[in-house]
Amino acid sequence: MDIINQTNRTMLFEEINPEVLDLLTLVGDVRGIDSLSDEKIKEINRHLLVKNFDEFLTKFSPTVYSFYNAANQRVVYTLKKPEGIPAEAISEIQVNQDNDFLKMLFTLIDTKKSQGIPNVDFKFENLLDMISPKKVMDDIRQVRKEIHYLHGQYESLDEGDPKKLELGDKLNMMFEDASKNYNNVMAMLPLAIEDIKTRLLLGGAQEDKQMEAVQIGMLSIGDNGELKIIEAPKSSSTELVLLDESASGELALVFEDDYDAVTEAPSAYVKDLVVRTFCPLPSVQNEVDIETEVRNYNTYLEFYKNAKDDFVKTVKPLVEKIIGVKMFFDQYTTKNRGMQPSLLVANAKPDMLAKSTNIPRLEAYLNTVNSKNDFTDTVWFGIVPSIEMESSGRARISRERFRGSEKAAKQEGNTMESLSMLLDTVKNYKVQVFFSFETGEETTFNNLATAGVEKYLDKCGMLTRKDYSEFAIPCLPNFTVIPKDKSGVIIDSRMLQTEHGVQLSKEKEDILKLWIEGVYIGAAYVAAGIISACQCPEYLRENFKNVSREYPGVRFDIEAGDNSLRAVTTMAKEISGFTNNIKDAINRRNFGFVFSSENSQLQDKDIKRITVYKARSLAPAEDGYDAMYKTLVSTYIERMLRFQTGDFKHENIIRFFSNNPSSQKSRWMSTRGFVNSILQDGDDMNFTIDEKTNLCQIDLAYNGNVKNLEVTITKSASAVKA
Repeated sequence: MDIINQTNRTMLFEEINPEVLDLLTLVGDVRGIDSLSDEKIKEINRHLLVKNFDEFLTKFSPTVYSFYNAANQRVVYTLKKPEGIPAEAISEIQVNQDNDFLKMLFTLIDTKKSQGIPNVDFKFENLLDMISPKKVMDDIRQVRKEIHYLHGQYESLDEGDPKKLELGDKLNMMFEDASKNYNNVMAMLPLAIEDIKTRLLLGGAQEDKQMEAVQIGMLSIGDNGELKIIEAPKSSSTELVLLDESASGELALVFEDDYDAVTEAPSAYVKDLVVRTFCPLPSVQNEVDIETEVRNYNTYLEFYKNAKDDFVKTVKPLVEKIIGVKMFFDQYTTKNRGMQPSLLVANAKPDMLAKSTNIPRLEAYLNTVNSKNDFTDTVWFGIVPSIEMESSGRARISRERFRGSEKAAKQEGNTMESLSMLLDTVKNYKVQVFFSFETGEETTFNNLATAGVEKYLDKCGMLTRKDYSEFAIPCLPNFTVIPKDKSGVIIDSRMLQTEHGVQLSKEKEDILKLWIEGVYIGAAYVAAGIISACQCPEYLRENFKNVSREYPGVRFDIEAGDNSLRAVTTMAKEISGFTNNIKDAINRRNFGFVFSSENSQLQDKDIKRITVYKARSLAPAEDGYDAMYKTLVSTYIERMLRFQTGDFKHENIIRFFSNNPSSQKSRWMSTRGFVNSILQDGDDMNFTIDEKTNLCQIDLAYNGNVKNLEVTITKSASAVKA
């Protein structure tokens, strides 16, 4: 570990935000250049290297751009900043942990993880309504409560009190967050929807079965002793009646002033809405134009539903990448931080990186970080998600008798051609690439459990028996956050004006619902995450007793023994398991990095997480395909050999493999008893030198299976004389 201090830096070959710098731009023109300067590597790390999920969101600030189309009265969303449209007409929506859609998905993942129950039994509908106006309003009420609490404390303290100034800083931050939405009509719509409902139905009424208009009254006893509720007398004043002159009233004025100061195009209605939302005060209720309010409510609701629908469809591919990155980092669950996984985000699409004109830039970068005896910035793994998976397609029909699935515009995936070009490039720098297929119902645990691995084998056929096959790791199946058939979100019901008052419609056609069409996570993110985590001795120590702090986890075989039941993913189980036929087929083929959702136990405890079933590359072996750890160990040994022999000097190679107790081979042989020992029981390492060709053949034996490694010897003058 003192020579090679990390074996888990991972490169994400994917675009996150086209408006942020990318690897190709930062590397620049490399004609006549073999490698990059140290300053350039520092600059690339400053922009593209992230060590946790929060840093990823900060550096790449994933964004959706929107503008309004007056021609069709709709909101247009796009992941690329629209060109030819004035900047002031474009709104930027940050897709971060405050975004209600992302917040809902993270909550859903955490809840599934804590419950540990399969998708078929999970109550998705209980969490999906987090993006409804009602739930958005619940979040705002929490913020409102905090603002009032802090403001109360702020007002009670003397001027100049340091604590008062600290509270002022907190209030400024909260007002800043609230004010970001003053100019965002879309952000104000949920407030307007709930505001109208509150004023016409007095808020809580929607929880009851009967929803009628309310007129505030008072209980009285009539002349004949009868008990009745009569309408309360109205005050002649038109001013707000404040509950607390010193607190709520002042806060209401602050919001009014803030709105006037921040808003570009003030609206009296929106200003009142902001004040009512954050400072609800009992006011004199003059005649309400119920017909107008109901019409506004239904218009707002319909517009919000359509806009949310369009937003979700646009943002979903980006959100799946964001969640994938989060799951990569989430696999590293150790409390004692050691070799923390890091992610270098290329921020460019694989087909752009794989262009013949851009390959030299990628090579220059990898040559700089992977071909030196300084291993600080060495890239060991890669992630390529969303490889296109062609389906057999639906049978053609002459006419549509019933409404069928709409042919939505297919999201562009990454091509096998781009992947093969990247693999052909990165093989020279010993980067093992985890790749997964397009997300959707066709690549889930459910599908694998019924259809098996044949289509994956067929798809990967073109990548086998190639020089780069051992560096290609197909990952399957993808993970399901929300299944397609359980992804309906009820926004709310239309409002009706009847002779009995105002009420929310109970008719099915008046319930506004949008369909998310499923959300999934590419298996490559989780596979790279769990293997990167296993490189850290501190992570292994939390799951195993016999771990050496001297070595990384390159030789850790997650398939061996009960290793997969100890080093489990953070992902919740999805199905009850694969049938024996499917498992037999997977075992017979020994193909791919396959995840399992089986019922299993370790030391009488149920395993309620997804585990690793196979961890294979596309390198052919006697029993199917080779274990991915063999290539990783081979790369590690080659890099150690280069470092310790001064770039493969003849006499130093002999010393490296000698039986001298101080030789590297002897040290590895004497520390076999650890789960992360470089050489384990049944392993061996030998070499032969061909003096004529100056080649050193190294045979690495893993439990009887031999893997060959070849290096070119650097002969010194003394060695030639000898």
